[in-house]
Amino acid sequence: MNIANKISLFRVLSVPFFIACLIYYVPEKDYLRFFALGIFFLAVISDAIDGYIARKAKLKTKAGAILDPLADKLLLLSAFICLYLIRGFPGGISLPVWVTLMVVSRDCIILLGAVVIYVVKQSIEIVPTKWGKITTIFQMLTVMVVLLQWRYSFSVWYIASVFTLISGFDYVRRGFKILYPPSPVNE
Repeated sequence: MNIANKISLFRVLSVPFFIACLIYYVPEKDYLRFFALGIFFLAVISDAIDGYIARKAKLKTKAGAILDPLADKLLLLSAFICLYLIRGFPGGISLPVWVTLMVVSRDCIILLGAVVIYVVKQSIEIVPTKWGKITTIFQMLTVMVVLLQWRYSFSVWYIASVFTLISGFDYVRRGFKILYPPSPVNE
């Protein structure tokens, strides 16, 4: 296992600690919100570091191609679900259900599409798109501003929602192109 994959594995292993901080959060233990933010921030930084290392040191592997997006999905999905469920933050800011449903639905559709492509084509190449990367950045920012209880958090989650929709449609479009490639024109 190379260093980039170990960093991705660190992100996967950080998820239960992040969730635990939020599950045990109560206003009297507000420090848990900041612990959760710290864990999340470390995970975000590790995402950037493992991607950089994998590209620069040419350490891209099949395991890394699965482990990296899996770590992102586990972290983000657990964050959005927990931040929707928690209603006791000091600023009273928590994610609305529609934002959480949008993020979870998009990822479920992408996962289902990947499974269908794998079953039909007997292989799959997981390639993040620019829309997917922008979406991930804004989803990560959403989690951080909600944990910080920034009064304008809604502006970030609206932007994240727009990119979630755009990237979701883009991944579906790309999936259909893989499943139904254009027929060559016979002249």
